[in-house]
Amino acid sequence: MKHDVIEKNVGLMIVLTLVALSFGTLVELVPLMFAKETNEPIAGLKPLSALQLEGRDIYVREGCNTCHSQMIRPLRAETERYGHYSVAGEFVYDHPFLWGSKRTGPDLARVGKRYSDDWHRAHLYNPRDVVPESNMPSFPWLFDNDINGEVTGTKMASLRMVGVPYTDDDIAGASAAVTGKKEIDALVAYLQQLGTLLQSKR
Repeated sequence: MKHDVIEKNVGLMIVLTLVALSFGTLVELVPLMFAKETNEPIAGLKPLSALQLEGRDIYVREGCNTCHSQMIRPLRAETERYGHYSVAGEFVYDHPFLWGSKRTGPDLARVGKRYSDDWHRAHLYNPRDVVPESNMPSFPWLFDNDINGEVTGTKMASLRMVGVPYTDDDIAGASAAVTGKKEIDALVAYLQQLGTLLQSKR
């Protein structure tokens, strides 16, 4: 039988497997690369401000994205707990994406404006003060560290090269926008904008 020839020839099996995988990848991914839903921002989406951008970098630096995902799947159990499922148009300005896959802590895709700034500050200073069963570490140094805005404009200029629509004024004023701010201010500003443009009625 013909399949016996393929199964007994390792080299041929590898080649045909690669062909099948390549074809499947093309069929699944290429249409998404050109689909309006995956390339156009949702209504109202704007690039992160200078302070929010610094907050995002602190979020990554402190490893928040290793325990918190930022992608709600279109499953009833997830939408009931976290809110409207995530859509591609929310993330067109994210480089890199912070969707994640591990949830040691809850998903943060819709955490923006769900709690007050003071709640976030208390939670980041000592999580157990507001969530007694939390196993999240404390981040007290964020309240002491000043933001160095010397490279904020450079970050924005780099992101503009990959399609984030920062203006010359955004870039020129980036350093001044974060002057005198603490790292905690930036991280809270970043968290408070997450998922606020697409909310479900609950």
